[in-house]
Formats: sequence, structure tokens, C-alpha cells
Amino acid sequence: MVVSIRDVARLAGVSSATVSRVLTHKPHVREEVRQRVLQAVAELGYRPSRVARSLRVRSSQIIGLIISDIQNPFFTALVRAVEDRAYENGYAVFLCNSDENAAKEALYIDLMLSEQVAGVILTPTRETESPCRKLLEANIPVVAVDRRITDLSLDTVVIDNVQAAYELTRHLLEAGHRRIGAILGAPQITTGRERLAGYERALQEWELALDERLVITGSPKEALGYEAANRLLDLPDPPTAIFAGNNLLTMGALRAIDERGLQILQDLSLVGFDDMEWTSMIRPRLTVIAQPTYEIGRMAADLILDRIANPTRSERVIVMKPELRRRESVLDLQITERR
Repeated sequence: MVVSIRDVARLAGVSSATVSRVLTHKPHVREEVRQRVLQAVAELGYRPSRVARSLRVRSSQIIGLIISDIQNPFFTALVRAVEDRAYENGYAVFLCNSDENAAKEALYIDLMLSEQVAGVILTPTRETESPCRKLLEANIPVVAVDRRITDLSLDTVVIDNVQAAYELTRHLLEAGHRRIGAILGAPQITTGRERLAGYERALQEWELALDERLVITGSPKEALGYEAANRLLDLPDPPTAIFAGNNLLTMGALRAIDERGLQILQDLSLVGFDDMEWTSMIRPRLTVIAQPTYEIGRMAADLILDRIANPTRSERVIVMKPELRRRESVLDLQITERR
């Protein structure tokens, strides 16, 4: 049987409020009453609820962290950075994985509300109508990381996705590629839409019309990378280069290319997002956009800690700069044509 604070109050012959004052070491309680309450607590084996205690004092030493895909190595350094900064400041991290599922995200946000966490950092599964509104209405600070929520005013840490995708596509165009396949996250996720915008901007600068058959979007997982690469390579006029929108999509595309017996550089070029350890270990080494992942997580943690300390300050949006790392996975078609 679960013992409640009312049970303690009934046995001690006092009010629930008095029991609460004793258990939270508040002053102005007679010693005789305090001893009766403590004796009732001991007899009943009552254990105060951590959640209820958080509700009473309106504070918690827990920061909620909801990431969109725990299988994505991008989040490894990000989570580590958040945990490092939280620990340094006396907080623990409550980690959840939404798996790119809006219903799971909403469930975890409700859990964060019930736990009365000190703040929440999350990678949102959608750009608008986010259940994060509930957190803000409950005065629980929120920081969006990696993706934006555009219909709420809240602290955000992202990279310049448009510029990054533009530079990656421009690199391919400068190497003579004109049919460039793009495998990207869904447009309702800001990273997917912004990276598509960067891809389109580069094509426009080269006065190339967008071929919609060359753009495939969806859930940014390895399965999409594999399926999309096969679809692109099955076209009557397949692309000479593929641009993958994250490391999982790149892995899926690599698997499809390998199964077809094709080789990067000899048969087609491949570029992607995220400088994972393996991208520079395979041959040829992959040209990628490197994101400052640990720094993104550290900045998100600093923002949530600052927001907890200064709840009324204006929101901050931090846009971090990624880096294009040119390696050997892009064939220069202009040199090839001159031979």
C-alpha cells in the first residue's frame, strides 16, 4: 500500500500542511508536534515523493533532454556536452529518444511536466504546433537544438543549414556535376527544408532548373538513404553525384552503391553532412559538412542554465558555423573531360 501525506497527518493528528512543514524543515512548528509527525512517518514508512517535493518548491535538479534519434551518432557528442555542463552545475540529465515520432515526443514532454524538471532541451520532431507550448505555459524553460520551432519564442541553437548545403552543392557544381541527387530530411523539419533551400540556391546560381526527380525527402534514417539512392540510380539518366543530408542517410546511400558493385569516385561522387570518424577512414575519404556537435550541445546547456537563472530575459537564437571538409569523394568531371 502506498502511504500518503494524508495518512501521516491522520495518525499524527495534524494537518497535511503541518506534515509538509515538518518534512521540509520549515520554522514555527512546535517541537512536540514535530516529534509526533516524525514518529508517524517512521511507523508508516512514509517516503516523500521526489516529484511532489519538486512541485512544492517549484524547482528540480533535473534537465530533460529529448533527442530525435538515439541511433544517430550526431547526438553522441551533443548529449555528452549537455551532460558535462549539467553535471558541472549540479544537475542530472533525463534522456529520452523520440525516434522522430511526434506522439512519443508529446508523451515525453508530458512526463517532463509531471516531473517538474528544471528545463528541457530537445530536438523537435516538427516545426510548428509543438507540445513544447505546454512546457512554456508551465514556466519550464525550453531550448530547441539542431532544429527550429518557428511558432514559439524560445532559445535555439542551430547551424547555418542553408549556407552549409549551398557550399556542399557548389563544390559539386564547381567540379562539373550538373545532375546532383539530394537525399534530405522531411520538409516539416527545419533542417530538411533549409538544406533543400541551400541546394536549390546553388542550382539557381548556376542557372540550372530543379529536377524534382533528383530530390527525395523523408525520415532522415539509414533506410531512406538506401531506398533513395537506389531510386536515383535507377533513373534513365542517373545523377553523377549524390548529396546526403546527414550521416545516416550517407550510410544508407553507401550501402546501396556497394550492393550495386559501384565505386565512389570511379562511378559517381558522394558528399554528406556530419564528419563521423568513419567518413575519413573509408577510401576514398568522404567530403562532408562538419558540424561543431559538442559545441552545439554545450551552448544548448549553457542557454538552459542561464534561462533557469534568468527566466525573464529575452530569447536567444545562436546560429553556429559548420565547415566544409573537402576530401577525395568528388570526381572533377571537368578534368576528366579534358583528358
